[in-house]
Amino acid sequence: MTVRGPVPPADLGFTLPHEHILVDFIGADKASPDRYEAEDVVRVVLPYLKQARELGCRTLFECTPAYLGRDVRLLERLSSLSGLTLVTNTGYYGAAKDKSVPRHAFEESAGQLADRWTREWENGIDGTMIRPGFIKTGVDGAPLSAIDAKLVRAAALTHLRTGLTIASHTGGGKAALEQSEILKEEGVAGRAWIWVHAQTEKDTEIHAQAAAQGAWLEFDGIGPASVEQHVDFVLDMKRRKLLGRVMASHDAGWYRVGEPGGGAFRAYDTLFTDFLPALKKAGLADAEIRQLTVTNPAAAFAIGVKAVSR
Repeated sequence: MTVRGPVPPADLGFTLPHEHILVDFIGADKASPDRYEAEDVVRVVLPYLKQARELGCRTLFECTPAYLGRDVRLLERLSSLSGLTLVTNTGYYGAAKDKSVPRHAFEESAGQLADRWTREWENGIDGTMIRPGFIKTGVDGAPLSAIDAKLVRAAALTHLRTGLTIASHTGGGKAALEQSEILKEEGVAGRAWIWVHAQTEKDTEIHAQAAAQGAWLEFDGIGPASVEQHVDFVLDMKRRKLLGRVMASHDAGWYRVGEPGGGAFRAYDTLFTDFLPALKKAGLADAEIRQLTVTNPAAAFAIGVKAVSR
């Protein structure tokens, strides 16, 4: 489900599964489109989206959730202007010590939060016809706080109602495994969720454990200084015959509301200019690179309930 309507997963093409266009870190109680000018965001961001398309990207998953700067009208406009397929999300972000979690989330049950997120899927976001294409949440490190665990449980319930994949910003491997257990308790299969920022966990045995349980591992944060580390992670997963559970992205962009001109925007380019050539040099075949960048994202985000076999 894209900001301009549904498309077959096979039509997504080369996909960046974790990027940002605009973020507002002021906090859930103050974040608002009134804090920025949409025209200025378009002026700054559009050239970078066009560059990504020229480099070969066809689909970009915009991972900014509600109360952190999600603006679906802006995304729809940028998709039309850039020619890129853009996908937005439902869900709340519990990382960064819950600064971007709205007050009602602390008071409501996981089921009530799932009701809210499911309504966005069924009726559209913020009075529009634009629907989410995945569930975005986030947690700090293990052990999970009460609110973080609730958000994971709400995401599980929402998945079972909508079939939307869960992408969770995760603070380390122990937190990833704890989330996996919560999802399992709710009857959600491992292949329904993406361990976002898996590269922050350096223990590759934990990578393998999560992937063996079905999770998708997203090695994002790709930049000039991290290419070698990301290549090593991918090669390790290939050696373990787990390449079919891996995706890669930049976690770039970031027009930062409140900073002059949106701050220092980071291009979506290093994966194309440095990372993919490094993978080829390390011995990955074209078919394996296509698996990372086309086949795996299409499978990961395809809508469909993935329940634990009883």
